[in-house]
Amino acid sequence: MAKPLVQMALDSLDFDQTVALATTVAPHVDILEIGTPCIKYNGIKLLETLRAKFPNNKILVDLKTMDAGFYEAEPFYKAGADIVTVLGTADIGTIKGVIDVANKYGKKAQVDLINVTDKAARTKEVAKLGAHIIGVHTGLDQQAAGQTPFADLNLVSSLNLGVDISVAGGVKATTAKQVVDAGATIVVAGAAIYGAADPAAAAAEISAAAKGTQSSGGLFGWLKKLFS
Repeated sequence: MAKPLVQMALDSLDFDQTVALATTVAPHVDILEIGTPCIKYNGIKLLETLRAKFPNNKILVDLKTMDAGFYEAEPFYKAGADIVTVLGTADIGTIKGVIDVANKYGKKAQVDLINVTDKAARTKEVAKLGAHIIGVHTGLDQQAAGQTPFADLNLVSSLNLGVDISVAGGVKATTAKQVVDAGATIVVAGAAIYGAADPAAAAAEISAAAKGTQSSGGLFGWLKKLFS
């Protein structure tokens, strides 16, 4: 089984601060994510800057597309994005458009299940269309309300559809391995890295945990650590 990938969410609105943080963490993660607020505020220029500066990292642009999938995603693939996201709540034609344009450029489309009511049905539907990655995503507002991604991860993983599963939502070093054990192939960390006193060390610790150098505590250990 291939080692899981670790993704860092870059959520700052400040262009220079984002580039500086990416420079700090890039050696320790596989994927640099330009978060939704960040890409909305800074635009495609930030993607072009990161693509030129970090040729060895994959770059995900979290567009969260809701309409005009092919048209909206194409410029970002052309500018160097490896992965672009589309909302699972979007029309199926919109999702197909992002998948089609990803295939056109030899890239990947990720379907974000945030706020999807029937996650099993939508996951099966988009996997059949050729979605490359399913995003199990507990948003910041949902995290503030006490929600976690574990139940949704367990559901999606149990479908055994052969697609990559990305998990975002409060992941930290003490829970990263348990997320992988539950079926995640891409582990996303944001605040646990950019909120740390030493972001590089935090990124390295999360990567080490996700890739198996720290022992797993099982489901009960995962839950205990998550809420500690």
